Amino acid sequence: MTAEGTTERVLRLLSLLQRRLSWTATELADELGVTDRSVRRDVERLRALGYPVHATAGVGGGYQLGAGTRLPPLLLDDEEAIATAVSLRLASGGTVAGAGEAALRALAKLDQVMPPRLRGEVRAVHGATETLLGPGVEIDAELLVTLARACRDAVRVRFLYTSARAGAGRGGAERGGAGDGGAERERTVEPVRMVATSRRWYLMAYDVDRDDWRTFRLDRMRDVTATTWRFQPREHPDPVAFVQRGVTEAPYRHLARVRLRARPEQVRELVPPQVGRVEEDRDGWCVLVSGGDNLDAIAVHVAWLGFEAEVLEPPELRESAARLARRLAAMAQVE
Repeated sequence: MTAEGTTERVLRLLSLLQRRLSWTATELADELGVTDRSVRRDVERLRALGYPVHATAGVGGGYQLGAGTRLPPLLLDDEEAIATAVSLRLASGGTVAGAGEAALRALAKLDQVMPPRLRGEVRAVHGATETLLGPGVEIDAELLVTLARACRDAVRVRFLYTSARAGAGRGGAERGGAGDGGAERERTVEPVRMVATSRRWYLMAYDVDRDDWRTFRLDRMRDVTATTWRFQPREHPDPVAFVQRGVTEAPYRHLARVRLRARPEQVRELVPPQVGRVEEDRDGWCVLVSGGDNLDAIAVHVAWLGFEAEVLEPPELRESAARLARRLAAMAQVE
């Protein structure tokens, strides 16, 4: 076989190893149309190029592409290349500090080697796409890595945290204890998962001192340190649902529950998850749960949705809705 043929086969082998966690020599030989011996030689060629290909003997053994001391080139198929390029373009205006510049550098490298037909598709997607929201609060990338490793390795994390206001309820978004609105205090937690909304990052963790689950905003953390103390993971609530409940309910003076004559998916199209939570109900109705500091504003928002509505709680929201109705009726009068 020519050198060109051997190179093409080695690149195909690399693509296969990147596609799946583990392959047997026989499986690889069948995919490449060569013998097991040729597979072994091609694996050695990859190793010589810096790719850490691990081999396990025995039943169930095979070849696996591992992590090395440096990042080797990756092979992407057409769909992966398009998805990566589009994601990098979006990341260039994201909420992770420093990620924008890194994303642009990676995009430039990818764009340089991308075939013209794929480059045109990527630019078409980007040209037809706009982002509704501007960038939110920027989070340091090193902080994300520290917390991600702590979640993965189940080690406690210590940090200083600035509360937004006093009186957070159990299980809600963390705001501190009674009378410590805006105070900065040291916290020690057992992290479980990070959850990102369109504008903010949150950490769901077990607060060791308060003996309860809490939600923490990453932009309010300072001096974050992963300790050497390993913990036994506990049973925990669903992180996404827990954080959503915390950011839509706990930070506000009022918590509203309103029945709407609509399917849950209809309401979710209009209400972002960080604004309200939609619960299943019966007979073509659903329940919207949302918090706010102003009942009049909640009444306006519910009316804007355009569905038949029934206030479940608080009773004061009915009074706000009545005031809104009178104002609108007065506006509609013709002299």
